[in-house]
Amino acid sequence: MITTFFKDGRASKYLYGRFGLAIVLVLLLVSISFLTRLVFLMYSWPDVAASFGNLLGIFFLGLFFDLINSAYFVIPVMLYLWLIPQRVYGKRWHRVVLMVLLTFFTFLLLFNAVAEWFFWEEFNTRFNFIAVDYLVYTNEVLGNIQQSYPIGAIVGALVVVCGLILYPLWHIVKRLPAAEPVRFRKRSTVFLAYAVLPVLFFFSVNSKYHQFSSNAFVNELAGNGMYELFAAYLNNELNYDQFYATIPQDKAFAELRDMIKTPEATFVTNDPFDIRRRIVHTGEEKKLNVVMISVESLSGEFLTAFGSTVNITPFMDSLAQHSLFFTNLYATGTRTVRGLEALSLCVPPTPGQSIVRRPHNENLFSLGKVFEEKGYESKYIYGGYGYFDNMNYFFANNGYTVVDRSELADTEIDYENIWGVADENLFTLALREIDKTVKSNTPAFAHIMTTSNHRPYTYPEGRIDIPSHTGREGAVKYTDYAIGDFIKRARHKPWFDSTIFVVVADHCASSAGKTELPINKYHIPLLIYSPANIAPAKMERLMSQIDLGPTLLGLLNFSYESKFYGYDIFQLEPGRERVFISTYQNLGFIRDSKMVVLSPQRKQETFNITFGSDSVTRTNDDKALAAQAISWYQAASYAFREGLMK
Repeated sequence: MITTFFKDGRASKYLYGRFGLAIVLVLLLVSISFLTRLVFLMYSWPDVAASFGNLLGIFFLGLFFDLINSAYFVIPVMLYLWLIPQRVYGKRWHRVVLMVLLTFFTFLLLFNAVAEWFFWEEFNTRFNFIAVDYLVYTNEVLGNIQQSYPIGAIVGALVVVCGLILYPLWHIVKRLPAAEPVRFRKRSTVFLAYAVLPVLFFFSVNSKYHQFSSNAFVNELAGNGMYELFAAYLNNELNYDQFYATIPQDKAFAELRDMIKTPEATFVTNDPFDIRRRIVHTGEEKKLNVVMISVESLSGEFLTAFGSTVNITPFMDSLAQHSLFFTNLYATGTRTVRGLEALSLCVPPTPGQSIVRRPHNENLFSLGKVFEEKGYESKYIYGGYGYFDNMNYFFANNGYTVVDRSELADTEIDYENIWGVADENLFTLALREIDKTVKSNTPAFAHIMTTSNHRPYTYPEGRIDIPSHTGREGAVKYTDYAIGDFIKRARHKPWFDSTIFVVVADHCASSAGKTELPINKYHIPLLIYSPANIAPAKMERLMSQIDLGPTLLGLLNFSYESKFYGYDIFQLEPGRERVFISTYQNLGFIRDSKMVVLSPQRKQETFNITFGSDSVTRTNDDKALAAQAISWYQAASYAFREGLMK
């Protein structure tokens, strides 16, 4: 296509000129991006609102972002072609150098397309904040890729495709050194004219420009993966006051203090920016051990109680009948670190990076510190290496003792993949750590984070009836098996009857839907099991993941001073329930059957929602509800930034 287009006419003057290589790369990028977009469209066709306007937007805006991306992509080549002296550029052997450059960047484009395919298959979105996070931890990510996909075959196929693309381009490249000489002054003029473009695009274009449809798949298809990766990296940290709708700070905190007050709580001071409350429960405190299992990617839809028919959680389905079962709980985010933030700090999800991974996150008011003040030993127990996602640093500096994969000898591991040991080995480690704490006459609070329900979905063979490495259903069923085995082993421990077991998800397995914030993709289960202490029941009230900590402390009848933003659901008056859900940019606030969405550029929208569905309907702005949403998120962001959470 490229050679035919430039075969005749004045266009060949530019193709075979000094900057011809950059032109070839731009055309390759646009062509490969177009084909990638077309494949994604076909793959996701059932979820795409395929109107004429949406299809036009997908390809017109898609081309726009492909060209924007190409301006950034060719920067290294343009620099080289500008600076390389004519006496070198004009040598016959230099065409080999140019061919090497073309080969490298062509392979990079093809590799990116394949990587985007696997990311789309997993998350139904272009590269985003998750991809940026993963790039930081190359060991885990590369290991996960190696264990999940046939890398040798993929690379081999890419080499073949790359060769087929490059073969007809060789006749262009070999003519480039013989092009009419271009003096440095003239090259500089061309380069500076080009350099204006990426600078202009950087300051005038952002990824929100392709958010033109109410259908999230359409918006994602109109984007460009490389560009989105770059944009997500730049937006790793988002200052709430700079990017989001705000109200005066004193008004936000006044609204927050009004909303956060519950019957069992009394404010410690009259300082308008101080949310500390004295939580008072009458009667004796229950110094029971607490074992909280946060399960990787445990969507509510996996459980039979929420409509699943594939029987991949038989133990948890049975356990729910003997537990205090919360049926209307929603995760705050889409990543493990966001779930850990909600479960340990009980705060709304502030925009950008999770607090777990931010600087200055030491000595925060946490669930672990409350237990520590009550004489407990708090431990965070993880089956992988806790440097991942900054978990070791965060928990070690916020009231927990960290125990991770490094505490297990090789002989104690039945199976491991790049993310960590098999969940059954993690639970063996947890039992040992709880035993150690209890034998010292100290009550234990153990927060256990599983890893098995994660691609590459591998686990020890023979435990369940689904072979390892066959998909998520097997991983979910294996995790269910491992939790069941853990509870059965714990029943033989002397501390079992004086222990509360909590099973909750960190987030759902998938957050993709037809809308930016599909409420059903945040629905997670919560089971609190303690046959000697808590009667089986169902709690069906709407509840946020940040409410778990205060609710758990309420079940223990603890009195304490709180900075939590969550509610004890058993103390909250009916009608005050609310939920927070988020991506790294979009902040959702749900109350009754309405959702306010706050997003960059100070945008705020109100939607009618249907629980159990990802469909939303735009409705008239609800100013009162929007003020509540802004107050929660703005105050939480300010509190962390100014050290008020410490």
